[in-house]
Amino acid sequence: MTAHNELLGLLQRLRFYVTPQHVCSYLPRNDAVTLFADPAAVMNERMYSTLVTLGFRRSGEHIYRPHCPNCRQCVPVRIAVNDFVPNRSQRRNLQNNRDVTTHWQDAHFTQEHFDLYKQYVVTRHPGSSMATDDPEQYQRMMLTTWGSARLLELRHQGQLLAVAMTDWLDDGLSAVYTYFDSQEFQRGLGIYSILQQIETTRQLGHPYLYLGYWIAACDNMSYKRNFSALQYFDGQSWSPISNYK
Repeated sequence: MTAHNELLGLLQRLRFYVTPQHVCSYLPRNDAVTLFADPAAVMNERMYSTLVTLGFRRSGEHIYRPHCPNCRQCVPVRIAVNDFVPNRSQRRNLQNNRDVTTHWQDAHFTQEHFDLYKQYVVTRHPGSSMATDDPEQYQRMMLTTWGSARLLELRHQGQLLAVAMTDWLDDGLSAVYTYFDSQEFQRGLGIYSILQQIETTRQLGHPYLYLGYWIAACDNMSYKRNFSALQYFDGQSWSPISNYK
């Protein structure tokens, strides 16, 4: 059995579960249903990479994708990095952050990161279920025991500005979660972190940066449409976003 066939066999045996209907975290007026890969299954990087190509994401070690019967607004998207060209706003973002240094490191807990995360969530998402003073809960949300998660640090003169949790996959990178100093909002650090992830993906010789879900009706997700060379997954295959209807 080839490695590819072995992987397909593992995926075919993987169980999936659906949740009861719950309030959509992106569109609160809607009900949502979520499909989860069996959390008890033995996961590895290759299986996870394949699931990402099928529109799945992760929160901690939980791998999921929307499975709503009457809604298809959560659209998996990725950037074909070799075809990406920054627009005027993105070029200005790069210019405005030319004094920012970047550094990749293996994912692990630091108090400095956790303090920035707490400040970000309280400021940007008050009352969110993600708000926590528990370091272990933070680690469960961010890290895995089986993946290749890495952290992109953005700093200015040594001061930590942002952290981008990123999974390194077989065919690219996946932007999992980014948090930043809310007092530095004028820098557009969320956009800047994506631009840096695009560049790292290119340097690694991989074709794609996965951005999770684009949701046109959700302001927090609609910005993804502004990146060129964007592709979307329709449940069967990936196509240019210009083909999306």
